Amino acid sequence: MTKHIGILTAGGDAPGLNAAIRGVGKAAQGHYGMKMIGFLDGFRGLVDNRFQRMDGDVLSGVLTRGGTMLGTSRDKPHRMLFGGKVQDMTDVIVENYHANHLDCLVCIGGGGTQKNAMKLVEKGLNVITLPKTIDNDVAKTDVTFGFDTALGIATDAIDRLHSTAHSHHRIIVVEIMGHRAGWLALGAGIAGGADVILIPEIPYDLEVVAEAIRQRSRNGKNFSIVAVAEGALPKETASVVKAYEEKKAHAATKKERKEAKAELARLAQDYANHTVLLSSQLEQLTGLESRVTILGHLQRGGTPSAADRLLATRLGTACADLIEKEVYGVMVAARGDEAVPVPLEEVAGHKKLVPPDHPWVISARRVGTCMGDQI
Repeated sequence: MTKHIGILTAGGDAPGLNAAIRGVGKAAQGHYGMKMIGFLDGFRGLVDNRFQRMDGDVLSGVLTRGGTMLGTSRDKPHRMLFGGKVQDMTDVIVENYHANHLDCLVCIGGGGTQKNAMKLVEKGLNVITLPKTIDNDVAKTDVTFGFDTALGIATDAIDRLHSTAHSHHRIIVVEIMGHRAGWLALGAGIAGGADVILIPEIPYDLEVVAEAIRQRSRNGKNFSIVAVAEGALPKETASVVKAYEEKKAHAATKKERKEAKAELARLAQDYANHTVLLSSQLEQLTGLESRVTILGHLQRGGTPSAADRLLATRLGTACADLIEKEVYGVMVAARGDEAVPVPLEEVAGHKKLVPPDHPWVISARRVGTCMGDQI
């Protein structure tokens, strides 16, 4: 019997998505004789039953393209705005899955997508996921596709900012993506030779950062590059956030949980422009002129790197192998040169954060980079 596959991309876009779609599709159809359709705009397209057939020449010429040919959205199956109100649309997804006679649904995405896919597994659907995100924070995989390209873009930006920082004797504060995980800021900061790297996993002391910059000035280096992840926070604020997160996690009533959630939202709003605030504070404390560069969505765009194309193709073709073997309810993880199935319950709801003693952190400290917690 010919197997029928549905595939979608969800969450934020990232380089390598088209390479992954191509990898799954070409292996599934060309090697195993399967049929594949692609749902448009993530889980939203699955609810609306909007799809395109992925046969013929559809997959030709997409390997080098950034973004996703299928479109994406951040809609959650169990909390989707539909008909003017937020509804649980998982039963509709189940109906459309069966209406299209699918044997498996492939969901490509980051941490949120892994959780959403798990909910569909619990509904009895055959699901396989692929790990995508520039943040590199999906659990149980060595690396996610999208990360290498974004790392190169952020590193290139830091390289370019060195010359203007040196010419004008300035502090340049570079904001790099990463709300909860600092892999991108840490990697780009090390590769780009940043003088200070601030990440969410290591709350910083403002005076320590300022003193590191003042020391550089005393040593005749009157400029500094500060690479800061968007989720990095000073120690005092990080302690407050942690307290409210624990309160939310262990709330005895819905009211307590709602209050903790509201406080976290307020803190997030207060620190929405924390990079600009940090730049101003460092200017006052050091006497050096400071400027901010926010890389934003530049980090997501453009042609995927060779490493991301290779990784996405490896995981995509391995996904087709697993479908042929009827191994479902798993994420295809990168482990060294291997692509291995990991049960989704071990991935969903977990994040891969930077350990304080990670080799990258140790290397950064060894070359004299300030991590914000000690000189």
